[in-house]
Amino acid sequence: MPSVTHEALVELFKNRPTLAAEMLHDALGHPVPTFTEARVESSDFTEIVPSDRRADVVVVLLVGEQQQPAIAIVVEVQLGVDPDKPYVWPVYVTQTRARHRCPTRLLVVTINAAMARWSARPIDTGHPGWTLTPLVLGPQGVPVVTDAEQAKAAPEVAVLSAMAHGQSEVAEAIGLAFLAAADNLDEERRAVYGDLVLSSLNAAARRKLEAMMKSGYQFQSEFARGYVAKGRQEGIVEAKAHDVLAFLEARGLEVPAEVRERILASTDIDELDRWIRRAAVISDARELLATTGS
Repeated sequence: MPSVTHEALVELFKNRPTLAAEMLHDALGHPVPTFTEARVESSDFTEIVPSDRRADVVVVLLVGEQQQPAIAIVVEVQLGVDPDKPYVWPVYVTQTRARHRCPTRLLVVTINAAMARWSARPIDTGHPGWTLTPLVLGPQGVPVVTDAEQAKAAPEVAVLSAMAHGQSEVAEAIGLAFLAAADNLDEERRAVYGDLVLSSLNAAARRKLEAMMKSGYQFQSEFARGYVAKGRQEGIVEAKAHDVLAFLEARGLEVPAEVRERILASTDIDELDRWIRRAAVISDARELLATTGS
């Protein structure tokens, strides 16, 4: 089953149809024809191939008033070794080429250097003269986006940058660039992209962003302000939950697993405050949950 990271990367290429062409040309230095439109097309090959075969994304670059296909790009996100891929990737290329009647490229995207090396291995199809060499966008090829204007112009590239370089020394600058651009996104993309970026940053970068807010630094992005406020709220909730447990344990009361899980799962500050008061008087930890309304 595809992971959250896999699906997130796929969505970046679907949400920004030009991204595949940009990465081929700008990141990998691969020539791309001048086009007037980039369109995401069906990536389902099940009507031709008996088993369930579906590429992650297929993008077709169109030219001219007649919107003729100039080139097709099959985008495959690869996060782990899959022995089937050397056999199905040539199928994706040939069937996409046949469907759209245009040259077709295979672009493999990964945020892992080892997977980039694995994905780049030439595939010998067995037919004389036909060896498929995937074009691979690994972490080294992903641009480092630390400029707010660049992030605003290409937010999907900024997200890719965070996912590829969020554990590096430039993580903080990447995060700030994205946060400055977040308000230009629609609500859904702002939430999804924001979670992706901030979860990709190293702990030091996340702490620095929150420290900047606490020290009076004013983020320009509404999303950034909301994220830091949310983080502060979550920190208060977590601390109160642990206070409840500490109080019960200090009184020598055994805390069953289901009670502990319920306490730690609570996100209601008022409820946690009630539990702290109740923890001082109850004789059995289970009574805590039976009296949440008092």
